[in-house]
Amino acid sequence: MFDRLRARLWKLAFRLFPAYRGTGGRVTHIEPDWSEVRVKVPRNLRTRNYVGTIFGGSMYGAVDPIYMLMLINRLGDDYVVWDKAAEIRFKKPGESDLYATFEVSDAEVAEIQQALEDEESIDREYTVDLVDEDGVVHATVEKTLHVSTDEEKRA
Repeated sequence: MFDRLRARLWKLAFRLFPAYRGTGGRVTHIEPDWSEVRVKVPRNLRTRNYVGTIFGGSMYGAVDPIYMLMLINRLGDDYVVWDKAAEIRFKKPGESDLYATFEVSDAEVAEIQQALEDEESIDREYTVDLVDEDGVVHATVEKTLHVSTDEEKRA
């Protein structure tokens, strides 16, 4: 129950946080365990560019922090997670609302934890597509995240 409330509060925080709000994106769903997050980037006056399609900055900005926040919440306080690199590839103009679904499985979390038993830090790559209602991909974002153990908190 507390996890569901916490997920709802995070959705509210995304709506209120000025930097995220400015992207025009909207977090529509957060699983209580942060294994899945869904984002919508509406095509509206706020997100349209000069030619009437969704501004690329809105597309990227709406998906930028999601994987990092998912890993922070899934791994817990004994780990440090940072965005290290990103790349966006535009495939089609965003002429309608776009959607992104992010997933970090239990197996992925276990794999990260296992890898960090042998190494101080690792980099992980994640990919998310921005799709329209029909599932047509309009942009693909690749994120590289740096994950390490936080030895200071363990001491």
